[in-house]
Amino acid sequence: MGIKEIRTALKVDLSKPAGEQPGLHNRWHPDIPACNKIANNEVVKIECLDWTGGQIQNNDSADDIKNVDLTQIHYLSGPFDIESAEPGDVLLVEIQDVQPSQDQPWGFTGVFHRQNGGGFLDELYPEAAKAIWDFEGIFCSSRHIPHVRFAGLIHPGILGCAPSAGVLAEWNRREGELIAANTSTDRVVAQPPEPKSSHAGGADGDIKSKVAKEGARTIPGRPEHGGNCDIKNLSRGSKIYLPVHVPGAKFSVGDLHFSQGDGEISFCGAIEMAGVITLKFNVIKAGMAKLGMKSPIFQPGPVEPQFGPGRYLTFEGFSVDEHGKQHYLDTTVAYRQTCLRVIEYLRRYGYSDYQIYLLLSCAPVQGHIAGIVDIPNACTTLGVPMDIFDFDIRPEAEIVKREMGSCAFAS
Repeated sequence: MGIKEIRTALKVDLSKPAGEQPGLHNRWHPDIPACNKIANNEVVKIECLDWTGGQIQNNDSADDIKNVDLTQIHYLSGPFDIESAEPGDVLLVEIQDVQPSQDQPWGFTGVFHRQNGGGFLDELYPEAAKAIWDFEGIFCSSRHIPHVRFAGLIHPGILGCAPSAGVLAEWNRREGELIAANTSTDRVVAQPPEPKSSHAGGADGDIKSKVAKEGARTIPGRPEHGGNCDIKNLSRGSKIYLPVHVPGAKFSVGDLHFSQGDGEISFCGAIEMAGVITLKFNVIKAGMAKLGMKSPIFQPGPVEPQFGPGRYLTFEGFSVDEHGKQHYLDTTVAYRQTCLRVIEYLRRYGYSDYQIYLLLSCAPVQGHIAGIVDIPNACTTLGVPMDIFDFDIRPEAEIVKREMGSCAFAS
């Protein structure tokens, strides 16, 4: 160790369309060919585009957010064959480092338009909005949300191994049933396979067509393999244990985040970025049976922004919605109300609701389920670290309304 440079298993080109790069893919399917091989116990660097493949630009307009093509996302780096991995094994992945791309030292947070992606609070905030964040070492700040600066808990949003044909069929079956059972709602409850903009890495011919027809969308995480879980604490130094379903595991990674709050509430809510991740791989033979594993497990690393327990201002929410309707132990309703309490509180300092919505999505806020037994009201909490602001937000402090500018909106 330490006597030679770490090998880069995949390099990406920020100037080239993502769909033309064979080391990337945006569907889950067992037949997507591996782009490279990684040895058991090897440490490698893997470069990643941002999750949209470069659709979002560093400017002061949210037109790109409003018009983003969601059939393209997410662009993942991989898949990689891991030496000796076989179905039934567990792939232990250690995240040794994650860094922004040296050629693109900025990221973005977005509120998607309700008619194109939406988000957790899209009934109240239906318009597209954007904030650009500039990186300075471990810190970030935004011209679109002034008077805020914090260290990022940098992490990948997506880690996973390819599904087997049987697992893929099960995903499509159960999500198809969910779609069929909800035809009367105006909500998109799941996304079925979509041939448009499908990218199957280095596949061609019949395999490319098969992936386009059958490939599962990367939007949700799924119990059999993890995938898009957006866990902010799965950061540097963490270890994640992933089920293996196909020979070689066919591991993929992407959707790198400079920072994120619990819940990533605006959907495009992390600070999304292009970057490079350093990973170590270890195969645990027959690990799924040994661990009784039905979904991934992870062990957090030692790296985390340090805010003392007394340096969070924590808000409570309950499962009574903004219209006064009582819900039964609904933690989604409760967390939505918790977010609204923060927005109401912080707007007194001069921020717009959209600025606060963006901030809660990407700053290292702590979201928790406080109670799910006291019928009928579930209770959730959201802790906002007070030290990310350059002014005092404590309830007893004097309220000074400031000129806070604006986040970017669509034209």
